[in-house]
Amino acid sequence: MCLSCREMKPKKELLRIVKNPQGEIFVDDTFKANGRGAYLCKCKVCIEKCLKQKMLNRQFECQVSDVTYKALKDIADEL
Repeated sequence: MCLSCREMKPKKELLRIVKNPQGEIFVDDTFKANGRGAYLCKCKVCIEKCLKQKMLNRQFECQVSDVTYKALKDIADEL
């Protein structure tokens, strides 16, 4: 389910962001990284809403680095 629009979609239509056991948060292109995951649609609107409202901070209950948000912004710019 997309964190932003709350729609259920197939896994391949979503981006996976992971917080691994070491506390690192990153975009998981393989869908296999160990850790707690959050999903976003691969659409500019959902990614920008997540960036604007800092949804990953709430989802992972910690301060997400600007590097992670920049990676998401770069993905949105490519779409």
